[in-house]
Amino acid sequence: MASESHHKENLHNLHLEDERQHRNPSEVKMSQIVLPCHANHCGELSIGQLLKWMDCTACLSAERHAGCPCVTVSVDDIYFEHTIGVGQVVNIKAKVNRAFNSSMEVGIEVSCEDLYSGRHWRVCQAFATFVAKRTDANKVQLRQVVPCTHQEQVEHSLAAERRRMRLIHHDIMQDLLNNKTFQRRISEENHDEDVALPTERTRVESVELVLPPHANHQVNTFGGQIMAWMENVTTIAASRLCNAHPTLRAIDMFHFRGPSQVGDRLVLKAIVNNTFKNSMEIGVCAEAYHGDEPLRHINSAFMTFEVLDEKGRPRQLPPIKPEPQEGQRRYQEALARKKIRLDRKYIISCKQTEVPLSVPWDTSNQVYLSYNNVSALKMLAAKNNWDLSSKKNNVSLYTVEESQSLCFRVEFEMEIPAQRAFILLSDLSRRHKWDQHYTLCKLLLRVDEDDFIYQVVTPSVSKGGKYQDFILLASRRPPCDSGDPYVIALRSVALPSHPPTEEFHRGEVVCAGFTIYEVSKSVSKISYYNQASPEVLPYISTDIAGLSSSFYSIFCACRQYLLDNIISTSVFTPSAL
Repeated sequence: MASESHHKENLHNLHLEDERQHRNPSEVKMSQIVLPCHANHCGELSIGQLLKWMDCTACLSAERHAGCPCVTVSVDDIYFEHTIGVGQVVNIKAKVNRAFNSSMEVGIEVSCEDLYSGRHWRVCQAFATFVAKRTDANKVQLRQVVPCTHQEQVEHSLAAERRRMRLIHHDIMQDLLNNKTFQRRISEENHDEDVALPTERTRVESVELVLPPHANHQVNTFGGQIMAWMENVTTIAASRLCNAHPTLRAIDMFHFRGPSQVGDRLVLKAIVNNTFKNSMEIGVCAEAYHGDEPLRHINSAFMTFEVLDEKGRPRQLPPIKPEPQEGQRRYQEALARKKIRLDRKYIISCKQTEVPLSVPWDTSNQVYLSYNNVSALKMLAAKNNWDLSSKKNNVSLYTVEESQSLCFRVEFEMEIPAQRAFILLSDLSRRHKWDQHYTLCKLLLRVDEDDFIYQVVTPSVSKGGKYQDFILLASRRPPCDSGDPYVIALRSVALPSHPPTEEFHRGEVVCAGFTIYEVSKSVSKISYYNQASPEVLPYISTDIAGLSSSFYSIFCACRQYLLDNIISTSVFTPSAL
């Protein structure tokens, strides 16, 4: 037993060594020592300068993969964890996570190094989208990224979900602003008019002439330079409100709507949109013109600043008095962005142990819960240390135990088209036909075409005990590209209309679901995953210990259910709801 454990440890160490030696062909590294010319008057690296370095590194990575010129389309939200001082070294690493048709996602990691102490620490992480621009008339078709390491596989898989969120970012905002509960919350806000500061005093407008040093190798204005100018005017606007030097903590997505060229005049406008006790949001836009032509909208962003006291603690900020109409609109939108930002950070960024498993579901956070649901399953599936516990008639049971968490995977192949298996297994209301643990599964809410909330009832493991119920969010995803699996992800949520009752013991599911790969046109590889919570563990403990084969019989029943319904049409479809 000890020799087997030692052998597994050696294999794991060899795998880690292979990952360390592997070099992604699109990876680009940049190291810069922070000089006084890069710093602000506090001796800290200007975030504008950092954005220029990050954009340059990411662009080089994108062009290495594409083999042609590339331009920045957007940069996702960035959270700055630490400031960087003069004399310290900034290390930036960028690599292409995934290529789509003509666009690609580039992951950027920024860390800081102190040359005297040898310490390293993380500063921020970002995801930028670049588009390839050929000089000839041929349409760009990027080659696919082939992930080699475990981390690359995870990022490649999650890139599809991040892209989905980018595409619906505007719709999320509009849905929240139209939400009656949110509107009521805004109207109930009551600031003291006597201490509120007028936003007009924070307005900044600055013009920059785009010169050859500001252009990239395609003679367009360098995206990083535009971001640096935007950061400069937002810092001035924030300083006018607080009469102190502010610290930039976060940037909402940069989105480039069009190019500008050498000779353009770039007009940058910034104003404080709202304050939130210890932080403020500044809105900034960049517009360009040449000669007598009208202004062209180039870029917009929203930056969150704090003001720190002598001990490094955030200082309380005064409330603001927005201008009528446009000022009021910006004020309300800033509140919406704050809620979205907190939802995103709470649901996506936090570790599972730091937040309740059953996050309360509502229309304003549904996108992030869905993203978290799918990404958690993809990360679980991407683990590289699964151990084969048992195998019987081509049904395999794998386990992995780490950080006081037990996960299991049941896997089999069968003759059924992958899309057909996806449709059949998506309908949780029929799962009782093959899974004895599902006494009842009732659809409570259709969120959209891909997300549904169910109530699942399961029998008690102990004799005479209460039945358990679970409120589950089921998120379905078809493949983004060939080679991707179909995904059916499950996690617990709290639905206000269905609180726990005396009738059932309320259980929670951390992460569960199916991935379905197309082996051939008629054969699928189906894998079921579960990160076992205390409520789930009793159902499978005897199987894991090798004392039972109930899982084998359940998934034999699943296989038979799929075979019986290969050509049946009476199955779940979104239009049937």
